[in-house]
Amino acid sequence: MLVSELLREGQNKLQKAGITGFELDSVILLGHCLELSRTELYLQGSEPVNDSCCIRFREYIERRIKHEPVAYILQEREFWSLDFEVNQQVLIPRPETEFLLEIVFQYLKNQSYRVFRSVDLCCGSGVIAVVLARELKTRVLAIDCSLQALAVTRRNCNKHNVHDSVDVLCSDLFSAVDNSRAYELIVSNPPYVSIGAIQNELDAEVANFEPKLALDGGLDGLDCIRRIAMEVVSYLAPSGLFFMEFGANQAEEVKNIFSYINRDGRYFKSVDILKDYSGRDRVLAAQINEYT
Repeated sequence: MLVSELLREGQNKLQKAGITGFELDSVILLGHCLELSRTELYLQGSEPVNDSCCIRFREYIERRIKHEPVAYILQEREFWSLDFEVNQQVLIPRPETEFLLEIVFQYLKNQSYRVFRSVDLCCGSGVIAVVLARELKTRVLAIDCSLQALAVTRRNCNKHNVHDSVDVLCSDLFSAVDNSRAYELIVSNPPYVSIGAIQNELDAEVANFEPKLALDGGLDGLDCIRRIAMEVVSYLAPSGLFFMEFGANQAEEVKNIFSYINRDGRYFKSVDILKDYSGRDRVLAAQINEYT
């Protein structure tokens, strides 16, 4: 079978199954099997495909028909122009989290703020930890309660040569963290989807394949966020910065939660809500007071 014929076969099967983006998905999956870029795939359309590649591609198509995300099929996803390993133990990195990091770097640049120690809280695949370590040359503590997710974090740190800069810790939020350590920067993409949304609103690709542990924020999606707000002030250095991704309809509640936190004289002196490129409230940016 020729490349063009196999590609068309895959596209037809995905289209019949009602898969949105069937054309692109087929190109990505076949390109991965043949180790060809999208351009090379079309240029070599008249070339024959060996049997093993045909079999693997058809297996990929069958998995995609069942709505398994392409990122999980290939076990990789691009983020921050880097390739990261992903599997069903971690969320697939999304553009919203790239926006979160863009906000982080913008704030640090505007304030000329130097970061020596930072935290990626609820790190999942470790994309935030890797980018922080690469861009800021900072030491990063990557925290997650899932050992399986932390294994992915470790492999991604090794892949991008930041393993010497990132410490990995299995912890339920800050429960296993020494609170005598003060961090200039803490960044988090926590679970923030409500139980109702998981059951009734999420696409099948997310609800059936992505880890519920990383999605489930309780009845209103804010359970984990409330816990973070109570704990995070104890781990930030004076004037330290905290950034967090949250759901598009949670801005008012999130701002209220962080605006009224006060523990041992530590509180957030500024709490800002930033909109993403779609105009949706998406990121909390907060700075703690200069406590004594």
